[in-house]
This record gives sequence, structure tokens and C-alpha cells, in this order.
Amino acid sequence: MEDKAIISLYIDRSEQAISETDRKYGNYLRKIAENILGDKSDTEECLNDTYLKVWNAIPPHVPIIFRAFAAKIARNTALNIYEKKKASRRFSGQLDLSLDELADCFEDDEDIESCAERKETISALNEFLEGLDKKKRICFMQRYFYMESIKNIAEMNNISESALKTMLCRIRADLKEFIKERGLY
Repeated sequence: MEDKAIISLYIDRSEQAISETDRKYGNYLRKIAENILGDKSDTEECLNDTYLKVWNAIPPHVPIIFRAFAAKIARNTALNIYEKKKASRRFSGQLDLSLDELADCFEDDEDIESCAERKETISALNEFLEGLDKKKRICFMQRYFYMESIKNIAEMNNISESALKTMLCRIRADLKEFIKERGLY
């Protein structure tokens, strides 16, 4: 089913919207949540919460790119669940590893989440990503947005793990320099 038809189902308040979303994007959204949470039951909880949040958001919001809209909700929901589990010391997944890798790109006295929320940092990050070639941008997003493991990214992009680690290390160094040049570090 096309995204416009799925969105129409949400607008019409048809419960079929959720099943169509799950059929078309369930595996994609599940993968995003699982990469962050590292736990199947937490992932399923996240997916259910995601569908409820999409249901509550449409209407009034009508997304232009439904896949990205649902992915953002799934990611944010997973991050919220992660924070709750972290507070109770029940967590695993790629999030800590990914954030540790990016930590050097931002000021030491500021946590990554609050720094990334600043509009100017987001704008600079988008500008930086636009300047990367396609393969580097894909690998960067797979690691730091989708929280994929190094092994999975290497397999998906047909490169060795060591080559990927080197590529990501260089991208992070370039990002750090880019942020410094803009006075955001």
C-alpha cells in the first residue's frame, strides 16, 4: 500500500492504518528500536508505543515522508525507553558505544544529547553530512542514527570492519574540526 493511502487511513481513524504500517515498515522500525535497546521485549514495547504515537500524531500532522516520520518516532521512543532502562541499570545495545565514539566531537563539559539539541549544532551537522560522499554519509547515519553495529554496517556496505572503523574515525575527526571551525566546540 502506498504511503498516502496509509496516511489516509490514519486520517479516517481506521485501525487498518496500524496493520498497514506494520506490514510495510514494521521490520524497519523494529530494527531501529532493537539497535538502540538490544532487547526483544523492549523492542516490541517500543514498536507498540510507536504505533500509538503515530496514531495520535496523524491528524493533525500529515507527514510528507511517512517512512522518515515513523522512523523518527520509533527512534525517539526507543531513546526514551533506553533512558528509563539505563536509570534502572537494565540496558544494552549500541547506543552507548555510538555516543562514546561521538563524544570527542563535542565539548567535554556538555553532554551529547543537550549539545545535539541546539539548532546551530544540528544545522552544522546537516551541512557536514551534505558534504560527505554518499557511502560515508550512509555509514555515518547507520552508525550514529540507526545505531547499527560495526559488523552489520561493514556487511551491508561490503567493506571490512577495520576499513569501516578507520572511515568512521576520520569522519569523526573531520566533524570535530568542522564544529571547531564554526565555533561550536
